[in-house]
Amino acid sequence: MAGRPRSFDRDTALAAAVEQFWRSGFEGTSIAMLTGAMGVTPPSLYAAFGDKETLFAEASAEYFRRTCEGVDRATALPTAREAVARMLEDTARAHTAASTPPGCLMLTEPRLAAQRADVHERLRRRLDQGVRDGDLPAGTPTDRLATFLVAVMRGMSGCARDGGTTEDLLAIAEAAMTALPGGGAPGPAPAG
Repeated sequence: MAGRPRSFDRDTALAAAVEQFWRSGFEGTSIAMLTGAMGVTPPSLYAAFGDKETLFAEASAEYFRRTCEGVDRATALPTAREAVARMLEDTARAHTAASTPPGCLMLTEPRLAAQRADVHERLRRRLDQGVRDGDLPAGTPTDRLATFLVAVMRGMSGCARDGGTTEDLLAIAEAAMTALPGGGAPGPAPAG
């Protein structure tokens, strides 16, 4: 026997949960906050998504999927320098977009260390490819450079959460580009 049909759009409710967790973090988000943001009752939330832990897992997986689409677009650029510049510029703009909470859920939420490790690995692989392609010098410490770049992005997230502007974050990105060996273009230009 089929149950009652849901009286809400699950994808819309999940998007609202993503934003609530993004804004307040896992620990700072209560069930009451989630149901208010999602426009559902507690029984509907539990029926559709399970408990808070399960909802967070699904919400953060959706957030990570969207994040990786951007990372993958950036890492597909022809050179490692272009890929890193695009990733940092996209990070600056995403962290300060008026349509979303400031900063980044994945970069600031303690529970998402595995997702940060995945981004680190994607970056390291792209930097390794840059060494193989000759756009980064042989011997470039790609693992350490990827660790540095993830740390920069985490710092950009914190700056955005503290009220930093897109221009502030683009300046951080520009400074971070100087850490890439091999010279070349300085990276993203400040918006203006």
